[in-house]
Amino acid sequence: MRVAIRVRPGASRTKVGGTRADRLVVAVSARAVDGAATQAALDALAKAFGVRPRQVRLVSGATSRDKLVEVDADEVELAGRLAELRG
Repeated sequence: MRVAIRVRPGASRTKVGGTRADRLVVAVSARAVDGAATQAALDALAKAFGVRPRQVRLVSGATSRDKLVEVDADEVELAGRLAELRG
């Protein structure tokens, strides 16, 4: 399943939830330097969806705050969890 996300680097704590422009918001404490915020966002998504980090892959948006990621898991479970996270 592909998920559009909006990364907020430099947050006081890591949090996945809410929406902005129809994208799931992923706030991470890591700064946007050398891909640290992107990696932190992928790790946070894996934890939020209850999957292994290797099951979350960046599809596009490596240097943008708006990213598209692919999560390899049961789509029905992911859709339910995504709905919860969007609030």
